[in-house]
Amino acid sequence: MSAYLIRRILQAALILLGVSFITFALLYLVPADPARQIAGRSATAQTVENIREQLGLNLPFYEQYWRYLINLLQGDFGRSYLQKSEVGELIAARLPASLLLMVSAIFTELVFGVLIGVVAAIKRDTWLDKVLMVLSFIGVSAPQFVVGILLLYIFAVQLQWFPIGGYGTFAHLVLPSLTLGVLGAGWYSRMMRSSLIDVLTQDYIRTAKAKGMPSARVIFRHALPNAFLPIIAMIGIDIGFFMSGIVVVESVFGWPGIGQLAWQAIQRIDIPIIMGVTLVSACAIVLGNLVADLIAPFIDPRIKLK
Repeated sequence: MSAYLIRRILQAALILLGVSFITFALLYLVPADPARQIAGRSATAQTVENIREQLGLNLPFYEQYWRYLINLLQGDFGRSYLQKSEVGELIAARLPASLLLMVSAIFTELVFGVLIGVVAAIKRDTWLDKVLMVLSFIGVSAPQFVVGILLLYIFAVQLQWFPIGGYGTFAHLVLPSLTLGVLGAGWYSRMMRSSLIDVLTQDYIRTAKAKGMPSARVIFRHALPNAFLPIIAMIGIDIGFFMSGIVVVESVFGWPGIGQLAWQAIQRIDIPIIMGVTLVSACAIVLGNLVADLIAPFIDPRIKLK
């Protein structure tokens, strides 16, 4: 186990190094001048050049990246060009909201997705299976902003059950979680159906049924834990997605997460914030996948960490 963890940590460090290099290189090649945006349209060329020199934007690429990497290893994400605040503090202020939305969204999509997938697998090739899979396909295909606006119109404007937007109470959390959960549940339901059908055809399942074991116990005690393994891997991927890829949902519902922070930074070419959010999201993906791999052997003892 210790050798496995050390190897995975080293792999994670290389992945994060690669992510930081590629992101920094892409931002370096963007045909935009952050110094000009900071100085304003009326600033003189000398003023812009002074700002560029203060920020180190006039240095060669390799020197800029090296300086950034050294500061990053010391826990310094840099300072926002436009907000004049430490990037670490800005991300830390937004992180609790993103984590809360991430956990609630994953819980929502798991509940709906696993339930639909199990029912569809048990009732496979029936009209119920076809209807559930069509609904799953619609959920996967629906754009986030369409689902979000539709839920807002029905439950916030017409029924007035929930607030239109904002952050701070459970009522504010329901509609954003449902928006993300409905979309994610489509993927989980299709994966769960396919995985459970495959498990139900295994010899040990047929043996359990032949011994007279109740169908419910066969499914929930023997089949479902093994069918759940691909779902765990998907959760690890979802962690990174929800940390940075929910910009649309956060914008629709006015949710103050790091996705919205990243979108604002992209619009204004605020490189330190873009780099910070990207690296935090990459860390979330790496940690999510590592946790998923470590949990898998506890669900299925036949899986060994090598």
